[in-house]
Amino acid sequence: MDVNEVLLPGVGLRYEFTNADGERIGIVARRSGDFEVLTYSDTDPDESRPVFRLTPEEADTVAEILGAPRIAERFADLTKEVPGLSAGQVAVAPSSPYVSRPLGDTRARTRTGASIVAIVRGDDVIASPTPDEVLQPGDVLVVIGTHEGINGVRAIIET
Repeated sequence: MDVNEVLLPGVGLRYEFTNADGERIGIVARRSGDFEVLTYSDTDPDESRPVFRLTPEEADTVAEILGAPRIAERFADLTKEVPGLSAGQVAVAPSSPYVSRPLGDTRARTRTGASIVAIVRGDDVIASPTPDEVLQPGDVLVVIGTHEGINGVRAIIET
């Protein structure tokens, strides 16, 4: 899908695309952090109508809802395309020595070569978690790497 990006001086960026029904959709990412979703007139390509506005927190929530399944799909596709690359999940048990500690304390990537690309926490997904993200009991780590690397992350988290 083609997405056109237009700089709006003093305002932010506008992203435009045409959906499967042929409607032109616009999303304005304002410098303030707010987002506005627009639709465009069939008769005048410059005439738009606001549909709704989102605060930064609301936009993050929508992105997580829409992005979480897409992230999983893309990782699955990637692992099919790259021989030797796999995706795995590692649960953080209440007994893990890393509960209530930052992800960076695990040194998982340095020790195993595998990357923790997301943390699933209940209904939330933390994509690309930072080393400062504190692990909680019940978290599920989404790990990309070789089978050995994923098993290495599992061993680190479980011991």
